[in-house]
Amino acid sequence: MLTGLQVAVLGGDARQLEIIRKLTELDAKVYLVGFDQLEQSFAGAVKEKLEELPFNELDAIVLPVAGLQSTGEVETVFSPHHLRLTKDMLARTPDHCVVFTGISPTALTKLAEQTGKKLIRLLDRDDVAIYNSIPTAEGAVMMAIQHTDFTIHGSTVAVLGMGRVGMSVARTFDSLGANVKLGARRSEHLARAIEMGLTPFSIDELPKEAESLDIIINTIPSLVITAQAIAKMKPHTLIIDLASKPGGTDFQFAKKRGIKSILALGLPGIVAPKTAGQILAGVIADLLKDIDMMKGD
Repeated sequence: MLTGLQVAVLGGDARQLEIIRKLTELDAKVYLVGFDQLEQSFAGAVKEKLEELPFNELDAIVLPVAGLQSTGEVETVFSPHHLRLTKDMLARTPDHCVVFTGISPTALTKLAEQTGKKLIRLLDRDDVAIYNSIPTAEGAVMMAIQHTDFTIHGSTVAVLGMGRVGMSVARTFDSLGANVKLGARRSEHLARAIEMGLTPFSIDELPKEAESLDIIINTIPSLVITAQAIAKMKPHTLIIDLASKPGGTDFQFAKKRGIKSILALGLPGIVAPKTAGQILAGVIADLLKDIDMMKGD
């Protein structure tokens, strides 16, 4: 239980609702900021204006997955008002207060450093990334169906990168009957592809492989789908780039060549916000239990 802990949830999207639900179920006192238009109510949660938050009593602040914008503003889906978390506000929180975010843009990192607050980047955690790879893979399937006029079954799909997301995506498309090729650089990743029954190839060989591909799904956050590779692709080839912004595709050249390319960011929150929110809620709740124990010591 989180009885006695005080947590402020600032803005965000539908994923935040699952976090609020979890925290209130565990008996934390939750302040909702930026939820003016939210009709749903949660026992143990109260709506509050940002400037009226009891910052000096907060044990944690939960920000949206995207953290803060460069201006310090917080994304709000359930409110027309702008929220801006300032250095003075954060400095008023107790020393043990932690800030949860998905990622940490420069503005947020700087703010945490200036105020000496611990910043927990949830999307950097292996457990969150592995759980999130499931809705990400399903989202990639959804996009492949929406943006092609052929079946996944029987098509040739290249998955670039054998990390947590790449492995789940490759396995999912393979289970749907696609001929999956796995592009990677490290020898152990190529070996794993063979063990999974996939066809491995070196990333450097993508221009040679490109002509045979119907769908390319990239998970590598560096330029790997180059103009050289795009020039060899068939007109119907679809590129789905799952890597963090700006992706790993030469989007300008793809557009010039008439190759459909999509930078698909934040798929878990788009295709399965409830599940994505439950993933984050479980991790946050576990971490807050640790904070509660430290306070007791």
